[in-house]
Amino acid sequence: MVDQEITKVQELIYTTKVEAVMAPDVIVVSPSMSMTQVKELMRKRRIAGAPVADGDKVLGMLGTTEVMTAMEAGKMDSVASENMVTDVKIVSKDAYLVEVINLLGREGFPRLPVEDQDGKLVGILTTGTVIKALLHQMEISYQQREAERLQRYRASHIFQDIISDDTSLVLRYIVDDKDFANAGKASSMIKKSLQRVGVLPSIVRRVAVAVYEAEMNLVIHTDVGGEIIVDIRRERVHISAVDHGPGIEDLEQVLRPGYSTAPEWIRDMGFGAGMGLSNIKRCADTMKILSTRGGGTRLDIIFLLNQDSPG
Repeated sequence: MVDQEITKVQELIYTTKVEAVMAPDVIVVSPSMSMTQVKELMRKRRIAGAPVADGDKVLGMLGTTEVMTAMEAGKMDSVASENMVTDVKIVSKDAYLVEVINLLGREGFPRLPVEDQDGKLVGILTTGTVIKALLHQMEISYQQREAERLQRYRASHIFQDIISDDTSLVLRYIVDDKDFANAGKASSMIKKSLQRVGVLPSIVRRVAVAVYEAEMNLVIHTDVGGEIIVDIRRERVHISAVDHGPGIEDLEQVLRPGYSTAPEWIRDMGFGAGMGLSNIKRCADTMKILSTRGGGTRLDIIFLLNQDSPG
């Protein structure tokens, strides 16, 4: 049974990249700038904080808290590098929002510098930029749904128009290991395909979240990637994520929320939080995983379609 329905906002968090929600025009503080100058910069530009950077390299962060602390200590003539916070989380522009939003929430980072694949500072992420971008994405999504309504109507009749004892539509997607630039593409294409055959939006959202998590597991944990196979029938959607190694040593342990075997460098990118399988289980009607140590892993996820769904 499904524990909880997936909302449209939750779906967008899983399908939206950081690049789409960041503020691209980054206001940067020089490490040699005095705190008086920092205070004036924040006042003029109406910002509550900014990264301290030497060229494209982020050294730390300054916010109103650090400015107030310097004022109380009578250190407004001191330079930014002496007052900045050095515990900074930098995220990739290619990461999906779900991988980094926890840093803005429970871990309490007020703003996150964003870099490209070359380590160049290209944006800043805050709670405000996320909310603004998600509202914009929801508006675009509504407009796209209206524009594609006729196309979806035509595709949704595939199961009625084809006469057979058992009709199914099978989709296959290849996922390469450590290919973070293309991670999420398969789940996005599967989502669009289910929309076009008329699967109910509430089910499509659950599928999108579950497939994204399965796809990221293939990218992060496999030696050679794998494939995702989608079997769509009138009464259900069956998704299989299959790889050939290295397998899972302890299935019981990996099903515990928060447990992760991802290496540190992947976690530093914002991936591998250890919530993938638990999120899949929460979304699916049925989940089954088979794995052998040193061998492959097969994850089967089933979603039952409501009788009033055209698909």
